[in-house]
Amino acid sequence: VIQRGGVVMTISLRLNPKDEKLIKTYASMKHMSVSEVVRRAVIEQIEDEFDIREYFEAKAEFDKDPVTFTLEEVEKELGFR
Repeated sequence: VIQRGGVVMTISLRLNPKDEKLIKTYASMKHMSVSEVVRRAVIEQIEDEFDIREYFEAKAEFDKDPVTFTLEEVEKELGFR
């Protein structure tokens, strides 16, 4: 499927009737399409997982060299003071 010069991906999703009703009801309550609800949920999940991975990488780096700076030190270093 081509739309405005870009490729649009279509995904089929199998749902039991209970989940289908839940998603359709939620979409209606939010004045969104089912596609938008699912797209946002998937993107949010991916972003959350990336954020968690970044946190653990930063935490491991900090644990190796636990140096901290006060707000005043940072402001001075950046020339704000």
